[in-house]
Amino acid sequence: MTTSEEQSEVRTRVHVFRDDALGDHDAVGLADAIRRREVGAAEAARDAAARVRAVDARLHSVQVHLDAPAYGGDGALSGVPTFVKDNTDYLGLPTGHGSAAFAPRAARRHAPFTRQFLSTGVTVLGKTRLPEFGFSPSTEYEDADPVRNPWHTDHSAGGSSGGSAALVAAGAVPIAHANDGGGSIRIPAACCGLVGLKPTRGRVVANAQGRQLPIDLVTDGVLTRSVRDSAAFLAAAERHWRNPKLPPVGLVEGPSGRRLRIGLLVDSPNGVTSDADTRQAVTETARRLNGLGHTVEPVSLSIDPHFTDDFLTYWGLLSFLIGVTGRTLGTDFDRRRMDGLSRGLRETYVRSWRTTPTVLRRLKRTREAYAAGFRGLDVILSPVLAHTTPPLGHLSPAVPYVTLIERLLNYVAFTPVNNVVGTPSLALPAPTTTAAGLPVGVMLSGRPGAERTLLELAFELEADRPFRRLQDV
Repeated sequence: MTTSEEQSEVRTRVHVFRDDALGDHDAVGLADAIRRREVGAAEAARDAAARVRAVDARLHSVQVHLDAPAYGGDGALSGVPTFVKDNTDYLGLPTGHGSAAFAPRAARRHAPFTRQFLSTGVTVLGKTRLPEFGFSPSTEYEDADPVRNPWHTDHSAGGSSGGSAALVAAGAVPIAHANDGGGSIRIPAACCGLVGLKPTRGRVVANAQGRQLPIDLVTDGVLTRSVRDSAAFLAAAERHWRNPKLPPVGLVEGPSGRRLRIGLLVDSPNGVTSDADTRQAVTETARRLNGLGHTVEPVSLSIDPHFTDDFLTYWGLLSFLIGVTGRTLGTDFDRRRMDGLSRGLRETYVRSWRTTPTVLRRLKRTREAYAAGFRGLDVILSPVLAHTTPPLGHLSPAVPYVTLIERLLNYVAFTPVNNVVGTPSLALPAPTTTAAGLPVGVMLSGRPGAERTLLELAFELEADRPFRRLQDV
């Protein structure tokens, strides 16, 4: 690589790891330092805010800052600075959902998940950006700066939790809120080299809107730089509220001695072929798992051939409902100001709304195909996405809808099944990277309630080959 190429590569990477109160701690490490009084919570919040200011001019990750840090009090992650995603109510802050279709009002109360998140002890500094209503896997807009990937600022940070992912990957905060209705925790984790666990449906408190839908796709969680942070969050959240219908997870602190039968899925169940970098990442991970004593064998998921179209119809139903009920978000809501992706989804649904009962029936049957694919298996290993994170603009909502939706479906080809079925799924950084140095993600999926199994296996992979860190590149 020539000197000019090296300089160009440095200019496209951005991070704010430095010798301050945060150092290069993950959330558990920082909470331990605060607990031992080596660092103060106020000092950590001050230095995190300084890091955010330093990096956000390039990444455009933050939607709104709190005037003063909101300390969460006692909890496993007490004093750890963080952000809440801007589709979740935080008392006194506007909830904009990434949309220009309305002027958001200040929330009058915390959302149920916000209360659960705060119970872990985190210190909230503000809210992060997302694409409009979380529909896109890239955090881009028609008339605003996109969220940029700190590994390469010309590329997407993923979506819809792209703002949270960019801040965590760049070292501004060690953990941030995310949620996932079609891959929106796992996609930005894959794009930004992070750990992203989508819990089982019902594992954390549900939001009120989701409970009213025929299929509740969305589950809340976090984005982190280490497996132990994701495990610590889940254990702490469970102490606030635990679903009695699911087996408890508890605190997972390392690998299990149990050897697993793991299914290998390289191309998506709906026929989308993975690109070369993605295939290499997944097959290399399979070889590592075999070397660690697990049994890895090819598997197929025989989901309904209508699944992609059905999921798209349901996606359109959500956009349609937002258009109908938008005045509850803001009295000036105008669905004509929704972006091109949201409008296209809505219009697609309007043309096919009569199929809704059939679509819902087929989507609900997906759990049967998923369960059949798991016979004799403990985990399925697959890509997170069919190809690596694209340049900004490729998935912009300004792209004509017919072109954009084809690109989306050829990109997000693995993650939605877990949202429909409600099963847990965990994105991890693979040791391989693209020629441009971008991360590639792999995904571990399990049966309902199997978060402990996924976390134990993730701990083993992380210990076998520690994740590549942006500050070390």
